[in-house]
Amino acid sequence: MKPQSALRRRELLTYAAFGSAALAATGNRSTSAADQPVTKQPKYAMKKSINLWAFPYPDKMSLEQCLQTAKDAGFDGIELNYDLESDLSPNSGTKEFTKIRQMADKIGIEISGVCSFLFWPYPLTSNDPAERARGMELAAQMTQAAHDLGTKNLLVVPGAVHMPWREDHDPTPNDVCERRAKEAIGKLLPLAEKLKVSLNMENIFFNGFLLSPMEMNDFVDSFQSENVNVHFDTGNIMEYQFPEHWIPILGKRIRNVHLKEFTKKGTDHSLEAFRPLLDGTTNWPAVLEAFDGINYDGYLTFEYFHPYAHFPEALIYQTADSLDRMLGVKPSKVL
Repeated sequence: MKPQSALRRRELLTYAAFGSAALAATGNRSTSAADQPVTKQPKYAMKKSINLWAFPYPDKMSLEQCLQTAKDAGFDGIELNYDLESDLSPNSGTKEFTKIRQMADKIGIEISGVCSFLFWPYPLTSNDPAERARGMELAAQMTQAAHDLGTKNLLVVPGAVHMPWREDHDPTPNDVCERRAKEAIGKLLPLAEKLKVSLNMENIFFNGFLLSPMEMNDFVDSFQSENVNVHFDTGNIMEYQFPEHWIPILGKRIRNVHLKEFTKKGTDHSLEAFRPLLDGTTNWPAVLEAFDGINYDGYLTFEYFHPYAHFPEALIYQTADSLDRMLGVKPSKVL
């Protein structure tokens, strides 16, 4: 027998043996998925919430329709957004916010917190004194609104070194940013303590400030107040870091959570990098296990900025279903 013939025969025997072993290990591949055993999955007590930005509000849906749709989809709560022109704005006051809270109570859905984009045009650490002053004024109004809406959670962006999306923004040096941020939160704190509202600092990463969980802890702890905590966003750090690493370090400081899905596969690092829940690269089993490890049982709020142009309720129901599977409400056969 020629050497090459012997080699070929050995190769064929090896392949045949490998194929037989693989078949024995996997069993009959014709078995249907329905016959496979259900993988044991943890069940978590965290509450399902969704941000108002996922709805076509106010263009196609009223606030009442948004609240009712969230309730019908099975959410425990909804996070509302404070703006310059909306049902939640400086144009409204305690009377209007109390009516919104009563409407939510009647529908049977909780208001999980108050959020706002206004910290970007009016950053609390801006080099422009007028921007800082307007930011402080709005932050105080948001604190009062949160109280009137019956929620203890106000998301706060404490400062920004840089804002890539604002070409007119003059970068603030890191040390100046920290000093101004501490001064701003310190001035807001007496009102928050009086109204029993928690000022929850959000991790952003894109703003160049509080870039590690240790920095966040030092900042929050410096106020020595139960009313300064963390609003942890899973998606905001996904470009370079991992939420499951932050959660154990932040620990009990986490008072509210944004579940923002992010994909590391893309090259667009704008808001387009955020995806519908589960359509990204976040290790959700690890993230949920980390939350459970710190005994977090509060809201998990899906935050998304692109309501569907057609059949927008589909996104709401899809998200509720995804959260049910993530939290173990609906068993999953494949984790």
